[in-house]
Amino acid sequence: MAQRCRKAPVSVSDAPVTWAVRLEYDGGGYVGWQKQANGVSIQGLLEEAASRIAGGRPVPSITAGRTDAGVHAGGQVIQLDFPSGFDRDARQVRDGINFHLKPHPIVVLDAALAAPGWNARFSAIRRRYRYRILNRPARPALDAGQVWHVKRPLDAQAMHEGAQHLLGRHDFSSFRAASCQANSPMRTLDRLDVARNGDIVSIEADARSFLHHQVRNMVGSLQLVGWGAWTPADTRTALEACDRSKAGPTAPPDGLALIGVDYPDDPFAAT
Repeated sequence: MAQRCRKAPVSVSDAPVTWAVRLEYDGGGYVGWQKQANGVSIQGLLEEAASRIAGGRPVPSITAGRTDAGVHAGGQVIQLDFPSGFDRDARQVRDGINFHLKPHPIVVLDAALAAPGWNARFSAIRRRYRYRILNRPARPALDAGQVWHVKRPLDAQAMHEGAQHLLGRHDFSSFRAASCQANSPMRTLDRLDVARNGDIVSIEADARSFLHHQVRNMVGSLQLVGWGAWTPADTRTALEACDRSKAGPTAPPDGLALIGVDYPDDPFAAT
């Protein structure tokens, strides 16, 4: 009788060395965070740079939140699983990866050795997004690709009032992309604030997790409130319809940025 081979158990010495890194990037010109066959991704570039400081060995990654093509980040958090035996300090990890990311507009801001059991995605308790609208007749020069240019005057106070109808735990099907792969449309929106500073109207959104295109779809609806096509209460009507066709358009990716991810124990607290 032939003997079946058994896999040898993975020893502690063979376990990957997990690092947390915080990224800033300009998402314009990339297919988004996730590696795809049809273009250059943030994930592919980061893993390639991390592999270079790991002697050419593969370094898989896990993200706190995938960003779409054209979406930016000022506080994206990534888990990098370096091969066993990897021995660098935080400065070497940060500066080494940044050197190999040149000339791409992707930068490691912080790096920290992760605690046992930490996971960039599942350990996160809050994601924070910011959407910026440039509200003036003239197109952007300095902020091109970083804002949604809306020429028609917007009432930021009315937009804020409309946003408050979306707070709490709801079925967000009206603000969910058709391609969304989440098992449930139920989400808890902790914050949705709208404020104006000069020509910039900023929308701040906080939640443990978001549906695909949820923030951009909420922004598209709020701009209808801003120029008077909807009343603030119409956002509640759209929400309760649980029907994507009853909400506003999807705002373009340019104005959106993932600005932070929160954890019960901040892996970067000591950096």
